[in-house]
Amino acid sequence: MMRIGWLSCLLSFGSIAFAQFQGWEQLAAPQVEENWVRPASDRPAQPVWGHANGLRVGLAPMPGPRGLIRIYAPYLGQPTGRMINFIAVEPIISGQENRGFSELESSQLDGVRGKRFWSVDVLDDLSPRSPERPARGIVSQNGPVEILELFLLIERFQSGAHPYIKIHFQSDRPHEVRLTAFAHDDSKPMDSCVLTATMGNYARLRRLHLADRIVLSTDLWPQFHGYGFAPPIDFPLNRLVRTPEGDAYVAATTNEDDPENASYAMRTAKGWKYQGKRAIQYWRCENPPDNLRVRVNGRAFYWASRRPIPGGISFENFEMIAEFRDHAQFWFGVQ
Repeated sequence: MMRIGWLSCLLSFGSIAFAQFQGWEQLAAPQVEENWVRPASDRPAQPVWGHANGLRVGLAPMPGPRGLIRIYAPYLGQPTGRMINFIAVEPIISGQENRGFSELESSQLDGVRGKRFWSVDVLDDLSPRSPERPARGIVSQNGPVEILELFLLIERFQSGAHPYIKIHFQSDRPHEVRLTAFAHDDSKPMDSCVLTATMGNYARLRRLHLADRIVLSTDLWPQFHGYGFAPPIDFPLNRLVRTPEGDAYVAATTNEDDPENASYAMRTAKGWKYQGKRAIQYWRCENPPDNLRVRVNGRAFYWASRRPIPGGISFENFEMIAEFRDHAQFWFGVQ
């Protein structure tokens, strides 16, 4: 199943949620190094990591709902604090179909909606930490390539799933981040730990680039006009592009030449109005298993509103799904 969530009603650039997160600007800004952006040594600090001149990730209390990884692409001309997409963590324990939703489940630590995320450099202390005191990440060298890594810890889901994520950047891949899911020893067995890009409507992604053709959201759901989510559709591994290295690859793009200057319905929330250059968003899986598949769903109206999406239905959730295995590596990129 895919979410039936309330994501956009908590978007930081909506009026209600913005008040909840406006304190992020008072936190110490990330430090910019030669290759990297990392949380400031001063505390409290903004939890943001990534490339000095490329893609970055962030966590709450940066703008947006708790329980989501923020994806920033400032090289597209987007302002500080504006994310191009979110990534949610959605484990499915063995024998069940229902997912856990990292941004929808209430925390068992403080009762607030959204699972608690916190960052560590090493896995020697798993106890929850203040998100305003983030790990800085560890920089290492692999030949000519510099690497920045850290761990994203997540409180246990109500289902008993207890995943954690390794976040990995490489200096030779400035527009990508690698996310690797693992299971703690106390986790119930998982069939999958889905990492899903959840906000395709913001960039109005409508073109899904497969190996044999480009699939349009407007062709997949030509008669869908409801306020909810269009039914999810899967594409198996044999429909996906393969790189020369054998990786599975799938991209989603807008069908608009100038998405920043779209015409919106009256009273469309400011947060849904796209800023910056058009871009390619993609997933890439190294050593893909045979059961790997891509899943998308769509929306015709922005969530929690009666405001239609300019140009018609677009993809909302965009994800790769595979049987759970430690060290399954998924790269998310924005170019």
